[in-house]
Amino acid sequence: MFFNNLKTLTLLIGLINKFAGYFCSFLVVFMTFNVFLVVVLRYLFGISFIWMQETYVWMHAYIFMLGAGFTYLNDDHVRIDILYRNASQTYRALIDLIGNVFFLLPFLYIIWSYSFPFVYKSWQMNEISREAGGLSMLFLLKLAILLFVIFLFIQSISKIINSFIYIFKK
Repeated sequence: MFFNNLKTLTLLIGLINKFAGYFCSFLVVFMTFNVFLVVVLRYLFGISFIWMQETYVWMHAYIFMLGAGFTYLNDDHVRIDILYRNASQTYRALIDLIGNVFFLLPFLYIIWSYSFPFVYKSWQMNEISREAGGLSMLFLLKLAILLFVIFLFIQSISKIINSFIYIFKK
């Protein structure tokens, strides 16, 4: 019963990160269209809008930041495979457990603790772009940092649970 509840939690986390990943795939399409429009407007018509240029930069940031949890969900992240590739499933689960608990979670904590005041201050002052004609609500761009931490954190918890289940069910 306990393992089933944990497994359900990992499935829920997986759904959240899948949704974020699919959202990122739509952002890629919109970003590509936006870049195309910027180039056509600039080089064919001599028209340039700062807000359009900033829009694709923001979308690019969100694609990478929100997509990190989805990437980790699908094991498409960078890994040094020297020992991991030929190892048994139990050894892999143990390495994943240790890596998440002792490396990824502290890393995410450091990012959160340093970026939260930065993002919070931006929200408080309703920060806008420094560029004339740029996008307002710069705090939404900075929010991507915290969303990165949240999505990667919950996926890390999911990986820890899966490793724990695999090791202790044996």
